[in-house]
Amino acid sequence: MRTAVVIGTGLIGTSAALALVARGVTVHLIDHDPERARTAAALGAGTDDPLEGPVDLAIIAVPPAHTATALADALRAGIARGCLDVASVKGGPRRELEALGLDLSGYIGTHPMSGKERSGPLAASADLFEGRPWVLTPTPETDTEVLNLALELVALCRAVPVVMDADAHDRAVALVSHTPQLVSSMVAARLREADETAVRLCGQGIRDVTRIAASDPRMWLEILAANPGPVADTLAGIATDLDETVRALRSLESPDDDKREDGVLAIEDVLRRGNAGRARVPGKHGAAPAAYEIVAVLISDQPGELARIFADAGRAAVNVEDVRIEHATGQQAGLVQLMVEPSAAPVLSAALRERGWSIRQ
Repeated sequence: MRTAVVIGTGLIGTSAALALVARGVTVHLIDHDPERARTAAALGAGTDDPLEGPVDLAIIAVPPAHTATALADALRAGIARGCLDVASVKGGPRRELEALGLDLSGYIGTHPMSGKERSGPLAASADLFEGRPWVLTPTPETDTEVLNLALELVALCRAVPVVMDADAHDRAVALVSHTPQLVSSMVAARLREADETAVRLCGQGIRDVTRIAASDPRMWLEILAANPGPVADTLAGIATDLDETVRALRSLESPDDDKREDGVLAIEDVLRRGNAGRARVPGKHGAAPAAYEIVAVLISDQPGELARIFADAGRAAVNVEDVRIEHATGQQAGLVQLMVEPSAAPVLSAALRERGWSIRQ
């Protein structure tokens, strides 16, 4: 691949363009808003000069509601040897293109499983896709050259290709992406009218659950409108669990011993099923999830403190597998949770204490 055009210079399109430019590909940028294309170009994502002829690959990175139209225009104009889109829903756009009677041998649907709460070209980064799954949904009609161009794009963006059927993809993202967004938003909405005293008690748990609730509502409305059936099906299953859990919690208030016992068993069941589901979430680098020990360290909110604690962990020859930071309410301090292999936890705790860090049990 020597040349490409990115149509739609939001977060995903601009990030893909930055990755391609960094690896020597000449990238042209097109957007319905010329200012966004100029912004992306100023960031080093390519040029917003007009195309002078067909390129190797066209990347359609517009909102789901406009994906099929943009693809149809690109295919009819013959602007590239191959066309792909990066929309988060795959079945709908393909069916729209089929209804138009277009030759789809030059098209493949794709979806990079990566993003941020922020949108637009200014949120883009060349490493956005590194190590992340990138779904490809070829069909028997897909030309081999187009599939290879898509695989080359994934490789240049340092992502991991995953081949799926389009409708299976849509059901999967309804479960692992679209429904979590709605659930996060619904939980966060409960904070809107909450007493200020309650809000001040927010800890890492509520921060984790509501993090993605900060996402752009307009963008998510378009995504959900493109995949409503599978998301509704998933939410219906959650609604059933919610109804049963509410009944179980009410039973715990009953003076009847049998009802209370039934409530306990029902709550235990949903918690254990949650344990089993969480255990299936892939761990580092897509490997099986691993159990880590947490070494909790009190840290002041001062420049260089995180760098110092990681340096001290390195001197102890301990690899920190993951990290979380919980900020103390009303204080310039926080708790850094360093996740390490169980055998390394005592070594790290002793080494950090020796270097003056305060370890919390």
